[in-house]
Amino acid sequence: MITAVEILNSVEISTMAPSGDTLSWKDKYALISRNLQEVLGEDKMIALLKERDLKIYWGTATTGKPHVAYFVPMAKIADFLRAKCEVTVLFADLHAYLDNMKAPWELLALRSEYYEQVIKAMLHSIGVPLEKLKFVKGTDYELSREYTLDVYRLSSIVTEHDAKKAGAEVVKQVEHPILSGLLYPGLQALDEEYLHVDAQFGGVDQRKIFTFAEKYLPQLGYAKRIHLMNPMVPGLAGGKMSSSEEDSKIDLLDTPAAVKKKLKKAFCEPGNVADNGVLAFVKHVLFSLFREGEGFTVSRDPANGGDATYLTYEELELAFSKEEVHPGDLKATVESYINKLLEPIRNKFEDPALKKLTEKAYPPPSK
Repeated sequence: MITAVEILNSVEISTMAPSGDTLSWKDKYALISRNLQEVLGEDKMIALLKERDLKIYWGTATTGKPHVAYFVPMAKIADFLRAKCEVTVLFADLHAYLDNMKAPWELLALRSEYYEQVIKAMLHSIGVPLEKLKFVKGTDYELSREYTLDVYRLSSIVTEHDAKKAGAEVVKQVEHPILSGLLYPGLQALDEEYLHVDAQFGGVDQRKIFTFAEKYLPQLGYAKRIHLMNPMVPGLAGGKMSSSEEDSKIDLLDTPAAVKKKLKKAFCEPGNVADNGVLAFVKHVLFSLFREGEGFTVSRDPANGGDATYLTYEELELAFSKEEVHPGDLKATVESYINKLLEPIRNKFEDPALKKLTEKAYPPPSK
């Protein structure tokens, strides 16, 4: 199967450093930290990198269908692998149930399988070698005797206030919180210990859970971990991209016609670079895939100046802020790139078995 990276002539992921065994700890640090909004435990990370490669995990709760914004963490996972990190991808199925039952118990296994298939397809699409990754389901170890005892130990020292505060940006908030939602942050904290990692990677919306883990894990006798945070990328309608808002996200299995329709509706005000999901996707995904020296080419009618190539995101952003790049031309170009990224995923899910899995994992809502 031809990957999207090959289609884009971007087989290698661009870096600010040489590849292979020639990477210094500074090169690895630059790759790990680029495009992140915040790092907690930076000194510890530098000290570890001077000694050995980092062990990192990224977790995703298996709830709604992954959408095109998932390419943002995938691009960072590619950076981590380029920096010689050991990376574990956690399919947090038990978390999905605890978060106000976003994934019903009877659908947990099906949705975990869907996530595994679709995320592997995404990583293949951007040229990430799967043999360098470890894939784990939460229920593979979170139901063990040792983990369960640690959940009880943690619950004996965590206050309701801290548990609720930790999950405020992640767990669905309701007037009368369910106990399961208060357990969620504790489980995510314990995952760091049971996955035997140095660092956890996630969106900046996870920050309160990360600081919760830093406070409570040492009280159980476990090490404080490093935390790496991506910025929150705006959705196509502005604000956070959400699985529950159909027009704010592009599904990974959307047809080219659906991609065109959603991008046409996307919020992309002329000159506005502050809350622009289209530009954010270009910055955090597309520029991460280009080889050094390759640029982002905006396709334009000759009457409007013809095609324009930008070698850095900063050049593109400046041109857009000056209204030298029209939103319509930017959207049309991003549409082309997105379809190339999605093509291998769509092809994979033409398999009858995967079509059946998708239907069973996400049955239509009952009337």
